[in-house]
Amino acid sequence: MVVPPYFEVPPQGYGGVESVVADLTDALVLRGHQVTLIGAGRTGTSADMVSVWPAPIPQRLGEPFPELVHAGLVRPAVQRLVAERGVDLVHDHTLAGPLNALSFALLGLPTVVTMHGPVQSDLHDLYTAVNDDIELVAISDRQRSLGPELRWAGRVHNAIRVDSFPYRRDKGDYALFLGRFHPQKAPHLALEAAHAAGMPLILAGKCSEPLEKVYFAEEVEPRLSAEDRVFGVADAVSKRRLLADARCLLFPIQWEEPFGMVMIEAMACGTPVVALRGGAVSEVVVDGVTGYVRDHPEELPAALRRLDDLDPAPCRQRVAELFDIDGLGAGYEAVYREVLARHAATVSHVRPSSLGLLQRRFERAQHRTRRAVRAAHPLDAKAGPSKPAGAA
Repeated sequence: MVVPPYFEVPPQGYGGVESVVADLTDALVLRGHQVTLIGAGRTGTSADMVSVWPAPIPQRLGEPFPELVHAGLVRPAVQRLVAERGVDLVHDHTLAGPLNALSFALLGLPTVVTMHGPVQSDLHDLYTAVNDDIELVAISDRQRSLGPELRWAGRVHNAIRVDSFPYRRDKGDYALFLGRFHPQKAPHLALEAAHAAGMPLILAGKCSEPLEKVYFAEEVEPRLSAEDRVFGVADAVSKRRLLADARCLLFPIQWEEPFGMVMIEAMACGTPVVALRGGAVSEVVVDGVTGYVRDHPEELPAALRRLDDLDPAPCRQRVAELFDIDGLGAGYEAVYREVLARHAATVSHVRPSSLGLLQRRFERAQHRTRRAVRAAHPLDAKAGPSKPAGAA
C-alpha cells in the first residue's frame, strides 16, 4: 500500500487520502490479509510500515519534485519486499507512483491505482499514458463516467469508521464549512448562503498554499461577519465535535468532486448536508432525506431554512449501510481478486520473447522519465537529483 509522503497514516488533521488508506489498511488486516504500508514517518494502522522518508513533508505539498523522489524511493522498497517475503500486488495512492507500474510488472506484480483526484486533463493524460500498465479504481460512479476510455478495474466508494463519529440529535445554531480554502470548494458561497438565511458560519480547513491564501484574502475575509468564526485546521477530535454540533454542513462545490469525504463524516454525526450538485454529491446525499442538493447558489438559503424538516437518524443510517469500512475492505478485496485472476491468465500466455520486449519497453520508459526530469529541472540534472535530508 503506497501512500504520499505528506501526512501520517492516519493523519492528525488534513489528509483525506491518508484517512481512507488508514481505514482500508485496517479493514484488510481484519479480513486476514498481510499489508505493508510504504510512506513517510510512522503509522497508526495495524499494517507493517516501511518508511522511505524519516518524517512527513506537509510543507512540500503541491510541489512536483517530491512526487518523483517518492516514486524513486518506493521502487527499491517494493523490490526488497518481494525478495524478503513475497508480494501479491501493489496498491498505489500517489500521483507519480503509476510510473513504477511497468517496473513492478517485471517483478510479476500488478499495480492497482485509486484515482483520488478529478478526471481532468493532466491526470487523465497521465492515466491514459500508463493505461496498459495499471488497474484503475474509481471512487464514484460519476468519476468513472467522465473517463469511459480509461481501463477501470472497478469502483469502490470511500468509507469511514462510522462508530468513530459521534451521533447527536441536538444541534447548535451554526452551519459548518469544512474543507480547503479554495475556489473549487467555494467557502465564499457558504458565507453568502449562511448570511442570507440568518445563520452564523464556522469555517474550518486548510489555508497554506499560495492560491488558498490569495483566495482567502480576496474572497473569504471580506465576507466574514462578526458572527462567523474561522477555526483553522481541525484535528480529528475537533473535526468530530464541529460536525456533530453543526446544524448542517455547507458544501457549495464548484467542480467535479470525485467523492467528498466530509459529506459522509457529517452524515455519520446525524448532520445533514446542504450542497450544490456536482461530482459525486448526488451519489452520497439523498435530497430531502439526508440533506438538500441544489443546482444554483441562490437556492441554498431556502434549503437552510428547511433544516428542521430533516431527521438526523437517516443520515447516520445511510452512512452505516453504504459507506462503512466493512464495505471498503470487501470492495477492494473483490477488485484485488479480479485483478490477480486476470493477471495470472495474462502471464500464463506470455511467450519468453515477450519478456524481452517488456524489458526494452521499461528501459525506454525510464529514459523518457529521465529526459522529462532534466527538462523540468536543468540545474538539478547537472549535479544529479537532490536528495531530501535523511531520505532512505
